[in-house]
Amino acid sequence: MYLRELALQALLINDPVEKATQVKRLQQVWGLPVGAELVLHEPTEGIPGRPEKPVIVAPQQVKQRSLHTNEGRAALLHALAHIEFNAINLALDIIWRYAHLPDSFYGDWLCVAYEEVTHFELLNAHLHTLGFQYGDFPAHDGLWDMAERTKDDLVARLALVPRTLEARGLDACPIVRAKLAQAGDNEAAAILDIILRDEVGHVALGNKWFRWLCEQQQLDAIALYPTLAEDYRAPRLRGPFNIPARLAAGFYAEEIDYLKSQA
Repeated sequence: MYLRELALQALLINDPVEKATQVKRLQQVWGLPVGAELVLHEPTEGIPGRPEKPVIVAPQQVKQRSLHTNEGRAALLHALAHIEFNAINLALDIIWRYAHLPDSFYGDWLCVAYEEVTHFELLNAHLHTLGFQYGDFPAHDGLWDMAERTKDDLVARLALVPRTLEARGLDACPIVRAKLAQAGDNEAAAILDIILRDEVGHVALGNKWFRWLCEQQQLDAIALYPTLAEDYRAPRLRGPFNIPARLAAGFYAEEIDYLKSQA
């Protein structure tokens, strides 16, 4: 089988542990034929594969809890684990869904999937030390909702998932890390350091491939972004922005100025 077919199979797996194992296998066998020319058809159901829990609710129904309680820290870590589980699915989805791209495109996103697995496993393992596990709290589905909206337009997908919603993690990570450290959970804070380090690279790939596609299609990447954000109802991002991390991830100064003007 081709890599893109195997990525679709992994995406359809419901069990997080089994999905993670399959992604790690794919990373180990990177080098098998990609199948970039294959046009794969979306299954009628099952995307993305996910367990019965957590229960998916509207964002406003996800309760905020005090980080100075064991349950409060667990709830926050659970929310982060859910983001990382969604991120695994997003990376697998971008591999199988879009055909006729360079092999390096698929290799880049396979590396992202592998690193998102690592993040999920670190967070879930730490949840276990607090007496909880993934699925014990409700979660919302904002990341995957945007993936659904943009599934027919790769340019929009790259603009609004890695470069917008996932890039928001660059801004939030230091703030969340500081709160966890202040609450005395230094192990969780260290996990956030790993996640921020890796997410800079993930967002950089979003920038790289968004601009590459815009160049291929003779589109102005800077001018196009506000139109895509409006057409696909992207959330307006609020500061503070992690400017050093965004610059490291390849955002241009004028893009950051635009963000500030919209905040």
